[in-house]
Formats: sequence, structure tokens, C-alpha cells
Amino acid sequence: MGELTHASLVEYLLEEAFEVAETIETGADDTELRGELGDVLLQVVLHARLAEERGSFTFDDVARGLSAKMVRRNPHVFRPDGTLQDSFPATVEEIVQKWDAVKTAERPERKTPFEGIPDALPALAKAQKFLDRADRAGLAVEPAESHAQETFRTEEDLGDLLLAVVGSARARGFDAERALRGAIRRRFGTPS
Repeated sequence: MGELTHASLVEYLLEEAFEVAETIETGADDTELRGELGDVLLQVVLHARLAEERGSFTFDDVARGLSAKMVRRNPHVFRPDGTLQDSFPATVEEIVQKWDAVKTAERPERKTPFEGIPDALPALAKAQKFLDRADRAGLAVEPAESHAQETFRTEEDLGDLLLAVVGSARARGFDAERALRGAIRRRFGTPS
């Protein structure tokens, strides 16, 4: 193995994250989940160590930054000093509104609700994230369900069909990426 860099470790970070998802989705026991979460944490530790060697930041800086972000982004849960609020919002919608307001205030340079969605997300998950953000921003871009019954002749048609399927799944409260992973496991078995 060559020199460790942030770039050379990306594939392992992604692989470990997907292993956590698989462990959860297949109903593995807590011992396996604990081990998989440890593997993700190891990736975080490795990235922080590389940054520390450059004199950029440490693992403790990462943990402090996370704690500060959680307090800042969840004023419905935490007071500015990090202690818990006496009461919490009544609905998930209120929580999402407060979360979105804080994120917007943090990043005023973002011009659209779609900025910040990772380009490397798997396509189905990315489509769902775009549809979620559009919905929360009040944009009417929900794909028509009628597309889900159409055939396709081109790759562009196929893309429209897939987007419609994700939109239809989302409207029913399903996660298209997770559903497809589950279908693959059911139909082809879990690789050993």
C-alpha cells in the first residue's frame, strides 16, 4: 500500500459506511453493528491523524466541532451553553423548519436548496435528497407518477423513469436506495 492520504482512504470510508448500512438493514446483532461502527470510527481517526501530521487539526478538534455544530443546529434541543432546553417542538415539521433555518443562516452564500448535496451519493439516494430539499423549499418538482408506467427508449428516458420511481417511492415514505439494496439481497443472496 502506498502513502496514506485523504484521497487514498476515501474508498475505505465509503465501504465501511455501506457495511454499517448493510448491518442495520439485514438486522444483524448489536455485536456486529458495534464492530462495523468501530470500523467507520477508525476511518475518522485515520483522517484526523493525517490532518494532525500536517498541523491542520486533531481528532479532538473534530469532536469539539461536531459538538458545537449539534448545539448550534439544534436550538430546539440545546441552549447555547449546550444544556438541554426545558421543552421541545411538538412536531417533526417544526424541528425540520428550525434545522433548515439554522443551516440557511450558517451558509448564506448558498443560492439554491440543492447546494451541499454530495455529488458522490449513489444516484437513487441523491435523487431522493434532491426531491426532499425541493419539497422543503416549496418547489414543485415532484416527478409525475405516470412516468413510472411508461417504457423508455433512451438513456434520458430511463433517467426520467428512475426519477419518477424515486419520487413515487418518496411520496409513499419509502427509501428507494435501501429498497433496491434489499431487493438485490433478496434476489441474489448476500455475498459471503
